[in-house]
Amino acid sequence: MHARQIAEGIYRIGANITNGDLFEGMWPIPEGVSLNSYVVWGEKVALIDLVRDWDEAPSRMREQLDSIHLPVQQIDYLILNHLEPDHTGWLRTFRDLCPRAEIVTTPKGANLVKSFYKITDRVRAVKSGDTLDLGKGKKLVFEEIPNVHWPETMVTYEPSSGVLFSCDAFGSYGSVGAEVFDDELSSAQHEFYERESLRYYANIVASFSVFVERAVQKLSGLSVNVIAPSHGIVWRKNPRQIIDRYVRYASYAEGPAEAEVTLIWGSMYGNTEKLVQAALSGLKEEGVPVQVHQIPQTHVSYILASAWKSTGLVLGMPTYEYRMFPPMAHVLDDLGRKKVFGKKVFRFGSYGWSGGAAKELGEITAKYKWEFLDPVEFEGAPSDKEYEGVKQRCKELAVLVKKTARYSR
Repeated sequence: MHARQIAEGIYRIGANITNGDLFEGMWPIPEGVSLNSYVVWGEKVALIDLVRDWDEAPSRMREQLDSIHLPVQQIDYLILNHLEPDHTGWLRTFRDLCPRAEIVTTPKGANLVKSFYKITDRVRAVKSGDTLDLGKGKKLVFEEIPNVHWPETMVTYEPSSGVLFSCDAFGSYGSVGAEVFDDELSSAQHEFYERESLRYYANIVASFSVFVERAVQKLSGLSVNVIAPSHGIVWRKNPRQIIDRYVRYASYAEGPAEAEVTLIWGSMYGNTEKLVQAALSGLKEEGVPVQVHQIPQTHVSYILASAWKSTGLVLGMPTYEYRMFPPMAHVLDDLGRKKVFGKKVFRFGSYGWSGGAAKELGEITAKYKWEFLDPVEFEGAPSDKEYEGVKQRCKELAVLVKKTARYSR
């Protein structure tokens, strides 16, 4: 691949990670993920964000620098918007290759440069409103957006082009091919990146939604023509689309979200499973879309995405040794870690010699601000009574979801 020009003197260079690794060591990326860096070239040259030595990403970066005839040694400034190692892991080698380059980051970022990479020389700490003049009309303006999603995070803005280099903000999973810009994508590709931006947000950013809203408000005064994130596509035709998408995702943190339901179920011997269709029947009779996830077969990454978006949840699980089915307990713990709060919830499930799932469920979700409908719990195999009970309760949930959802179809 070659570097792609965004504006005069501004280029995107990137690498795709497609080796099957998990993102952050836990999130599946079956379609890969891109690591994007950017060059701003005036009289002096700034490289914005870096990569780690991952799936040959440094080699891809250097090839694309070569395509614009820019040796690494010619870079004057390295701007680090965010110090997470997927954007900085190659920093030690970069410093060896280009010792003259000054590292520019926030004060907290400078501390992380020291703690992660033991680099203290030629490091400049900047704060909101500080600028860096590159000459030839190119200037960089820095704005701190703490906790999106680490406390040292900032964005970099180039006023003459209106390009906002946003690092993890406005990012997405998914490799990026020859079609780098939003106006180069097919409708199917846009649908893919929309799904993967939601999953990325739910996995990586959801816990910090209040800070996303603050950051968007803080940046609202900038004239943004291009959103250039460090993961995903570059938005040059309609940057407002990804901004609005993130604003919408952030609003889900308040509880009511889309008029949808996520059904999460697991079954040991098929008795709880027998009522999954009853639940679906009740939800569909009320015309509410539903996303279905079987556990432990479905990775929690995908469950988080649909649960974050849904106003209602249905949990189908048996009691296991006086407690919840363990895969469900693990999922619910992750929902809490990502602050999937304020949902409308119904539970059903079987038990053998004793119940007990309800007690642990209450303990795990005590701070989630979930509103529970009465459960349907039964010993052994379900009867027609349980079938009708689950169907009716799911219809009630669907009505409640439609009534309270923030967004309707």
